Amino acid sequence: MKLRLVKLTEKYSHHLNDMMEEWYKADEEIIPYAIRKVDYRDFENYMSTLEVKDSKDGWVPDSTFFCLDEERDMFVGAVNIRHDLNDFLLLHGGHIGDGVRPSERRKGIATKMIALALLECKKLGIEKVLMVCDKDNIGSAKSIQNNGGILENEITDEGTVEQRYWIHI
Repeated sequence: MKLRLVKLTEKYSHHLNDMMEEWYKADEEIIPYAIRKVDYRDFENYMSTLEVKDSKDGWVPDSTFFCLDEERDMFVGAVNIRHDLNDFLLLHGGHIGDGVRPSERRKGIATKMIALALLECKKLGIEKVLMVCDKDNIGSAKSIQNNGGILENEITDEGTVEQRYWIHI
């Protein structure tokens, strides 16, 4: 499996459609939030709102990448990298939000995708990366730990226990 992170362009619109349709059919929350905040079927609007350019209204600048399996020519997931942390992200979101489409889970993709995202973080000058996951999401925790994540603590938010991991690049 040869994976790489790509920026979304018109060239990949059918890859996006296939991945998002699968996710919606699975009737589960799509992560990262950045790829579900507006309707992907309105491609022009989707592209214009995919990334935040300036800090405002509680948002921080971010970069969104899609994980392309080059051998199968399909999107297998996505990552959203927040360039800075505000108070909310410091507790709940971290620098990297990642998600793997339902049919591609339990194949090691998340671990590889996070490794690729960490390379992008390094390019942005982020040397210490925070990743957060729900405690009951064992697969996510393993993917973070496989990339050097060290558990700092756990916090409870509205009955959900969230684990906060730091990765030194």
